[in-house]
Amino acid sequence: MQAVMSIEEMQAYLDEVFPQIKGSFLLDHLDGKTTVMRLMVEDQHLRPGGTVSGPTMFALADVSAYVATLACVGRKALAVTTHCSIDFMRKPVADRDLVATAELLKLGRSLSVVSVSLRSEGQEGLVAHASLTYSIPPEKS
Repeated sequence: MQAVMSIEEMQAYLDEVFPQIKGSFLLDHLDGKTTVMRLMVEDQHLRPGGTVSGPTMFALADVSAYVATLACVGRKALAVTTHCSIDFMRKPVADRDLVATAELLKLGRSLSVVSVSLRSEGQEGLVAHASLTYSIPPEKS
């Protein structure tokens, strides 16, 4: 798959359709097959005990899968998550960015399937792994 949007175009589109998350997620890489995004971990993302919360990790996985899908289908704001399974494997490092690598496994006319691996920046081991399916809205005729 070839990306139909550049990193700059995608970041601007996210800022437009999701202004409430503007500046929370940064796009490092986008090529139509693999997407790399990061979350700059701040106090608001931590749960008691000083670790990154599960909902925060889910949000990064979900946004990364959304971007991986839109990278190939273009501006379709109404693409929605229809399935997500996430396994939390180890405690993320709270003072490092959380980095998601999303791999587009399948892209059809109406669904995409994306695998997302989450790591603390600079760490080898996975913090979490997610599998997501997105529903892609049909073309208007």
